[in-house]
Amino acid sequence: MIVEYIRYTIAGAKSRAFEAAYTRARESLDASDHCLGYELTRSVEEPTSYTLRIEWESLAGHEQGFRGSDEFRQFLPHIRPYIGDIQEMRHYEVVFAGDAEGRAQRAR
Repeated sequence: MIVEYIRYTIAGAKSRAFEAAYTRARESLDASDHCLGYELTRSVEEPTSYTLRIEWESLAGHEQGFRGSDEFRQFLPHIRPYIGDIQEMRHYEVVFAGDAEGRAQRAR
């Protein structure tokens, strides 16, 4: 699995339209066999700062599979107006992860 992080800076006036665009665009992520999950978050401390986290089954699945698909062609028009607001877009490998269940087991 590969995790893609896209960090945006969205001016306050554009934030509603940005969130609405991703609400529509997520249908394409849901339809993709290459996308395992995603979340869009907004900073509490800096409300103009958003991070989109997308889990892809592989880097090739994202770059060749999704980007070469009908789903991507439907996705892109929704987010195109915000491409210039991207501060970072990178793929990461998960080194380790945890959850509440794991913490509870370690506490025993």
